[in-house]
Amino acid sequence: MCGLAGFIDFSRSSNEEILGKMTRSIAHRGPDDEGGEMRHFGDATVGLGFRRLSVIDLSPLGHQPMINDINGDILVFNGEVYNYAEIRKELESLGHAFKSHSDTEVVLKSFQAWGSACVHKFIGMFAIVIYNPSANKVHIFRDRAGVKPLYYYWDGTLFLFASELKAFHQHPGFKKKIDFDSLRLYFHHGYIPAPYSIFKNTQKLSPGSHLEFNLRSRKIELKSYWNILDAFNKPKLKISYEEATDELEKLLISSFNYRMIADVPVGVFLSGGYDSSGVTALIQKNQTQKLKTFTIGFENELFNESHFAKGVSNYLGTDHHEYLCSEKEATEIIQDLPDVYDEPLADGGAIPNILVCKLASKHVKVVLSADGGDEVFAGYSKYFEARKQIDRFIGLPDIVKRGGAKSIEFINRFRTKSLHHVDRLSRIQSYLQARDGAMMLNALNQTFTEAEISSFLKIKTKHLYSKFMNGHLLNKNNEEIDRVIAIDYQTYLVDDILAKVDRATSFLSLEGREPLLDHRIAEFAATLPADYKMRNGVGKSILRNVVHRHIPKELVDRPKQGFGLPISTWGLKELKPLFDEAFDAAFLRRQKIFSVKKVRGLYEYYMAGNEHCFDRIYEIFVFQMWYKRWME
Repeated sequence: MCGLAGFIDFSRSSNEEILGKMTRSIAHRGPDDEGGEMRHFGDATVGLGFRRLSVIDLSPLGHQPMINDINGDILVFNGEVYNYAEIRKELESLGHAFKSHSDTEVVLKSFQAWGSACVHKFIGMFAIVIYNPSANKVHIFRDRAGVKPLYYYWDGTLFLFASELKAFHQHPGFKKKIDFDSLRLYFHHGYIPAPYSIFKNTQKLSPGSHLEFNLRSRKIELKSYWNILDAFNKPKLKISYEEATDELEKLLISSFNYRMIADVPVGVFLSGGYDSSGVTALIQKNQTQKLKTFTIGFENELFNESHFAKGVSNYLGTDHHEYLCSEKEATEIIQDLPDVYDEPLADGGAIPNILVCKLASKHVKVVLSADGGDEVFAGYSKYFEARKQIDRFIGLPDIVKRGGAKSIEFINRFRTKSLHHVDRLSRIQSYLQARDGAMMLNALNQTFTEAEISSFLKIKTKHLYSKFMNGHLLNKNNEEIDRVIAIDYQTYLVDDILAKVDRATSFLSLEGREPLLDHRIAEFAATLPADYKMRNGVGKSILRNVVHRHIPKELVDRPKQGFGLPISTWGLKELKPLFDEAFDAAFLRRQKIFSVKKVRGLYEYYMAGNEHCFDRIYEIFVFQMWYKRWME
């Protein structure tokens, strides 16, 4: 895991001291080395800063920023290009010489050889920034799945970029104003989907995107070089279920082998579920040494699943490390969340993620996490719920859907609604307004309905265009459930799951790798018939089929729990002072963001012991903690 930060400043007020502050603010991402380079072009000052976590070629030859001696290109690069050895051979055949054994130099020489098209050759995870002085342009690339983050800010004079938002706060030109339209999205989803961000003039570079900044014209051009929707729009493969299983296993082995490439120790997060057990089994099978595996457990047996991981470890013979966490340790982590996650993210799984990273960081520098299996292979129960609601609502005549939605809108004018419960009538209105599976997923995923958000946000906001509206971009090769899976891959996976894991691993100076998110696997899965993924009421069927070849079914076949924690109970007990502070009436009035009556009413209802509304409470709580840390 590394970190990058920098600027293009047309006011010429940026300097090396500011660049140093920006990079040092993300030192946790790369404690091994620091570097910075500055150049001037006309009115522009260009600065590229870097923090290095040494993983491949640990020598000083892997130092960044890296400069191409031939043409003066300057590169900073967070992540890994796993197939760099093959690309290097191709470049050497073209006459390119190398000083190091790093993938960084391969990326730099690839850009020299093929320009921005080089990104199509990369198998990996990356955020890449290249200053190309001969063309007076800065190029920024983000990997296809969005494993590595990249934020940018542009106000017409100052352009900032960084792996994390906290670097922007170190630049005096950064104007930290909340984007309330994005905040609306946060209260809808519990995260802010790309390209939006919590701050005005600030965006996330979307996965599979290339940003080109022209220093002469001061224009930004955004291009998509890869999109999962293109894979879904290809004709579905006409192969048998067993043939598809064979092909998937080959792709998994290739992906896993690539992600074991490192000059430092590598381990795996092992929960004992299908995804992590499958990753562990296929890697251990091809390793001569025992693979290090890591599991976090909890002293409270109701939430402790560590024995499942231990069973898988014993079967596979891994070098297993387990830590049983107390409630005190878990609750203490909550106070660190705004530092780890410098954009609001209301996912309680962040807490055990940080804890298991603490354990792993004592033994390895690189860890594999089995995220993405549910999104790529349709593992969530919500996909079955989406299919049920699609069958119920999508096929209704338009006149019925429009009439029903308008009737509910009329009735709502005369209803007094609290935030205590999900408003079922408004939820049904969302179902009626859904034009396809993607919009149905949007309706199912909402924590607060649009009407409810409008009722407790005092500031007027507009509805931003969301990827949930992109379902129509899928052609007739696809079923409605394909739209659901494709959009979840672009939204929830990227800006909740991957953001959660990236920040947790980075906070503990670990490199996190995602072997199930190799783009070759995602493309293959997208071209499979839906019933190869959702079969006989079971999700990710084909992935389970691969795992069953290597691990007995009884070791992994159990209801999905995830990293569950009793945070809703802690809020009433151990964490009550922290929650009281977040929902304090004086604080709410000072912010001038919320309806104090609505939010306090919800909080008092929760404090009376009504834990069923905790998802709503937690979204507001996380935002309030973030606000105190970054806005006050």
